[in-house]
Order: sequence, then structure tokens, then C-alpha cells
Amino acid sequence: MQATARAQPNIALIKYWGKRDSARNLPAAGSISITLSDLHTEMCVEVDESMRDDVLIVNECEDRDMLPRVKRCLDTIVGKPRPAVRVVSRCNFPIAAGMASSASAFAALVVAADSMLGQSRDTAELAGLAGRASGSAARSLYGGFVELENCDDDIYVSQLLRSDEWPLRVVVAITTPGPKPLGSSDAMEISRRTSPFYNRWIERQSADLDEARTAIANRDFAKLGSVAEHNCLKMHSVMWGSRPPVIYWHSATLACMQTVRDLQSEGVGVFFTIDAGPQVKAICLPEEEARVRAALADTTGVSDIMVSGLGARARLVLR
Repeated sequence: MQATARAQPNIALIKYWGKRDSARNLPAAGSISITLSDLHTEMCVEVDESMRDDVLIVNECEDRDMLPRVKRCLDTIVGKPRPAVRVVSRCNFPIAAGMASSASAFAALVVAADSMLGQSRDTAELAGLAGRASGSAARSLYGGFVELENCDDDIYVSQLLRSDEWPLRVVVAITTPGPKPLGSSDAMEISRRTSPFYNRWIERQSADLDEARTAIANRDFAKLGSVAEHNCLKMHSVMWGSRPPVIYWHSATLACMQTVRDLQSEGVGVFFTIDAGPQVKAICLPEEEARVRAALADTTGVSDIMVSGLGARARLVLR
């Protein structure tokens, strides 16, 4: 019994920061994201009757820290009691560095585990199950432009546009490839409990979601860039106002933001967003990719550049 699935990370343009139900991992607000194409995580799930307990291998190294979350996710998909499984994960971009590696990992995991059992859960159900392990993983079950809505007692995820309907490009400036000092779940809880800006952040999400949704429907790049940057900076303001402050940025992060601002002043179609980490994602029109990439690569403190288009949903690649 074995199956392998692939999923891409997603980059939130309108972000969620905070949870309304930690036990069920339900976000405190809705969000809108884009699913990438060239970055991915593959998860192979295999029943191994010779083992007594589950094993997780990430990029050829055993990972005991992430194993408990993987086990809980598998229990949800497979049920208990269940046989021990070997999970082998391969990722082609930095892990735990603010690049949504957990989103792609758990999206791929639920697809692989479901297929291994010969099940046929629909995408909506798999998205809900993935979201219990990683809030943003629900969005990686879908491709292109994706919205996660907060419902009364659950979440609802839908595709706003396919990737080919508005084929934007994403240039990622890697400023620090290593793991971030504080995980997103812990950081969210600190913000919820201590930031004086948290409640206002939640109150204003609906307005940002409405603006971004309209911009996407109209392919209005300038309007989408304006609300996405504003939403990003508000989220980090919530973090900075927490006690203790949650600060993921480095000097190179600020330098990349200034590079994007300089490009904008020259009329280049580009805007930035930054998740819970130091990496800067520059979303641009296809014809601007080369210029944006060159400018960010030349920015002090940038160690690597990764480029991607918009991609498809999580899917099975081998059974």
C-alpha cells in the first residue's frame, strides 16, 4: 500500500493571522492566495508492516520534530488503529522559512494517504482535512487564485481564477534560507493575546478580501498590488506590536522592499508580499519578470532567487 502526491506552496495575498479555534485549527479570518507551479513538495506514504511506529523522512533526513503533526494528520485520514507508515517527503525549496512548506506538505500528505487507502474523497473534504494540520494547506488543494472563507463552523475553499486565466509571475528573494526562529502557530497566539492591533486586524479583513476579489475578477493588477501590500504590512504591524514582538524581517528584507518600491517608481508592474518569515515575494506581470529578477538578485543580502508561475492543485503522481 503506497501512494505519492505532489502539492505546491501557496502565497497569501490577503493573509490570515490568528485562529478562532486552535483545537480545530480554524483561522480567525478568510484569506486569498496564489498557488505556485515551480516549487513543490512530494509526499510518499507507504505502509511498512516491519515497523512498529511511523517514520518521517524529509529530504533524506529523519525528522522527529514534525512527526507528531504528520501522525495526527494520518490518524484523521486513515483512522485509528492503523498500521505504521513510512512517509518520505522531498521539497525543492527552503523548509520552515516562511515559504509555505507546511502548506504544500500537508496538502500532498492528505492526497497521498487518501489514495493509498483507495478512498475517493472530493477536493473540498481533503482541503478541510489538510487545514486541520496546517491552516494554509487547505488552499494548496486548489490551483491558481484561491479563496478560503470562514464559515459558521468550518472553512470553505474555492478557486477564483485558474492559473492560465491570469498568468502572473512570482520572483522570490531568499534572504535567509534557514528555519525561522518561531513557528507561525505560536507566533499567532502571541499576537492574539498581546497585540493591541489584533482585533482591528480581524475587523478589517472583510474589506480587504472584497477589494482583492474584485481586483482579481477584473484583472486589475494595480488594485490587487495596493491591497496586497497594505494587508501584508498590517499583518506584520500586528506581529511587531505583540509582546514579545514577533519580527521575522532582516535588513535584506527591507532592502528587497525598497527594490520593489524603486521598480514601481519606474513604472514596473510589480508588488511585494511577505509571509511569516524574511523572504520577499515579488508578484509581477510576465513581461516584467527578467527586470524584477535582476533587480532583486542585485539587492544586498539576497542569497538566492527562485522564480515561479502560477500552478495547479495538489494531485496524485504515483500509486
